[in-house]
Amino acid sequence: MGVGRQLAQYYCPDLEDWPGAWQIERGDVAIGQRIVAAFKPFLIHLLQQGLTRKTLARHRDNLWLLGGEIIKRRHRHRDDVEPDERPVEDVLLDLLEDEGGPLLCPKISEAQQKSFDATCRRFYRFLAQLSV
Repeated sequence: MGVGRQLAQYYCPDLEDWPGAWQIERGDVAIGQRIVAAFKPFLIHLLQQGLTRKTLARHRDNLWLLGGEIIKRRHRHRDDVEPDERPVEDVLLDLLEDEGGPLLCPKISEAQQKSFDATCRRFYRFLAQLSV
């Protein structure tokens, strides 16, 4: 079975539904689809690492949170350049850093934020490597 099929079938069967779940208003779905497209190579990369199902699920769940946070920020920061006007990879590289990801609102537990930051650090390094 190909990695892409594994991703869809076992690891993230609802991946294509994420944009609708993040949606606040109509235009969010198209941006969400672009976010999912940017996540897929990283999700496949994680799958190829031979990580445990629990670790894969944790990273998947944290990426879901990250996508939702991007959409929320789109609505909170209307004066900024919106993600639909920039490549999603640029938005991600601006939001992520080698230290982790953004603080999530509503606030999550310290353990959840540490887990989220670990995924964001890993994703940041993955994206930075691609842009070299």
